[in-house]
Amino acid sequence: MIFPEKLRPGDTIGLTAPSSPVSPEEALLCERYIRGLGYRVKAGESLSSSLHGYKAGTGKARAAELNAMFADPEIRAIFCVRGGDTSAHALEFIDTDIIAVNPKIFAGYSDITNYHTIFNKAGLVTFHGPMVKSNMICGFDDYSRNSFWRILDMESSASLLNPTGVEIKTARVGVARDRLTGGNLALITSMLGTPYEIDTKNRILFIEDVDEDVRRVDRMLHHLKFSGKLDAASGVIVGSFENCANEKDPGYGLEELILDFFADYAKPVLYNVQAGHCKPTATLPLGVVCEINAAREASKSSVTFYRD
Repeated sequence: MIFPEKLRPGDTIGLTAPSSPVSPEEALLCERYIRGLGYRVKAGESLSSSLHGYKAGTGKARAAELNAMFADPEIRAIFCVRGGDTSAHALEFIDTDIIAVNPKIFAGYSDITNYHTIFNKAGLVTFHGPMVKSNMICGFDDYSRNSFWRILDMESSASLLNPTGVEIKTARVGVARDRLTGGNLALITSMLGTPYEIDTKNRILFIEDVDEDVRRVDRMLHHLKFSGKLDAASGVIVGSFENCANEKDPGYGLEELILDFFADYAKPVLYNVQAGHCKPTATLPLGVVCEINAAREASKSSVTFYRD
């Protein structure tokens, strides 16, 4: 796995909307924000493309933009401006050979999960973290900002630290050390049975989601279980599940579901990790070696990332 080189002042960052579109005003704000950090910007045509209101152009066009950004020697990092709904449309057109020989920073989350999966398979470490429109141009809190740049710049190792006062919790005790994979649960389950499905064998699996009723989360977790993806994994990190309530029985929420579902799981499981659609949110380097220590005492639980 290749950990991409750090950004330097004056480097060029490519901005792309590889899923759903943003407004022209939001696109301009995204460009201004990145320039304000001291970087040059190459904005993709996807930022100003809108097809049927929910696609940032065709899947083929979005894939071509990503292929070109990876091939462009001036671009040192690619930041997604937002997620959305249709990243799957681009997958068959992504040239993973281009990605493999042109490693660079790639960051985003949510619907961007599909890209993380195939880029990781191509040997590139990617970053599950804040996006420009969704997080950076408004209300970019210190924790999220510091986590993002700390992980992008990590040397030999880095710890995942929740915001102050928010503890990482243990569902199943144990220690595991393997490469990290994962992302949005709905995206992961939707790709099972396709050429683009996630590989969890000898991996630490990270999952998160948003706006899903507890009943739907329950169903997706069982989908993972019956597909063999949980048995193949070495351990699980459960991130943020924002707005995932149980309207039928408010007393049985996401935490109760996680504890029940993993009650007989033979591998370590950590939950309440503040990464995903939450604000503030941590950045995770997908593809690196990750060690999870799920201790009985929450204060002793930890997640550590290691560069090769």
